[in-house]
Amino acid sequence: QVQLVESGGGLVQAGGSLRLSCAASGRIFSINDMGWYRQAPGKQRDLVASITSGGGTYYADSVKGRFTISRDNAKNTVYLQMNGLKPEDTAVYYCHALLNRGGAKVGYWGQGTQVTVSS
Repeated sequence: QVQLVESGGGLVQAGGSLRLSCAASGRIFSINDMGWYRQAPGKQRDLVASITSGGGTYYADSVKGRFTISRDNAKNTVYLQMNGLKPEDTAVYYCHALLNRGGAKVGYWGQGTQVTVSS
């Protein structure tokens, strides 16, 4: 059993900052990519940022220069530092981790954390 537990969401004014954390626990041998997705009401879930086990990063164009993803491999934890928040960043943010499982890669999701940015 593997669990991803997110924290750090909340309500913030436009221009403010939040830091999301996601800790993986349970039967973990190794984790490949970790990432953050977001889903606004009535919209699909989109990738915001991801990071490989070696530290390579990807960002959606909409958050480049404002968000920073990082991870602590020893703690099986991924972070998302969000600066310069805009009302359009309002969404439920989900953590995702790709784990190695006997030669296969299996994806796991967190429960989601709400981020609300007021104008």
